[in-house]
Amino acid sequence: MLRRFACLVFALAVLPVGAQPNLDPARWNNDMQAWENLDRMTPPPEGAIVLTGSSSIARWNDQASEALAPLTVISRGFGGSVMADVLHHLDTAVLRLKPRAVLIYEGDNDTWYDVPNSTILDQLEQIVARIHAELPQTRIYVMAVKPSVLRWEIWDNVQALNAGYRELAAGDPLVTYVDSATPFLKADGTVMDDIFVADDLHFNTMGNLIWGAVIRAALMPEEIRHE
Repeated sequence: MLRRFACLVFALAVLPVGAQPNLDPARWNNDMQAWENLDRMTPPPEGAIVLTGSSSIARWNDQASEALAPLTVISRGFGGSVMADVLHHLDTAVLRLKPRAVLIYEGDNDTWYDVPNSTILDQLEQIVARIHAELPQTRIYVMAVKPSVLRWEIWDNVQALNAGYRELAAGDPLVTYVDSATPFLKADGTVMDDIFVADDLHFNTMGNLIWGAVIRAALMPEEIRHE
């Protein structure tokens, strides 16, 4: 499953802006089934923190538990995903795990594929509503879309989406906006160029250390109280 994720992440990363890949959520069905099978063999704890979203989460899956210790986390990132995929697979990726908190990173691929910001925000609102309908006290952390060298040409649109995320969070006491964009910008407002691997999109070791610190700082003040 991890090899499939890696191949898909690379294939999607090199698509030009506006190019439309296969965005049928059913492309993830086998991976969702693999998670269900894994969880039957080794049941994950209820009341943990689920991390879900696209490749910046998926490529960090193996590091998350150590980086966020002593928080109890379950990694459910699937690289190459878009917000619609999280919405479609919410039961398998999130709800059945009965988490106390959910951290979501989506919008990176959506904006690159020219999915309208209004559509992304509507899908996020549906995700929030479905989580709170089933798990009324579950906290949701919505991460800003990060800047990158590869996708710098759409940064203005990404900033507009991030503003929408911030506004959504401001209207719901159980939703927190995580500024995972500013830490990757230089003083002049341009993106750092030494935090990515060769594709100029995914993080290298330094980028992942910053990424982990941002997530830890967002989760720890509230979530450590519930361990």
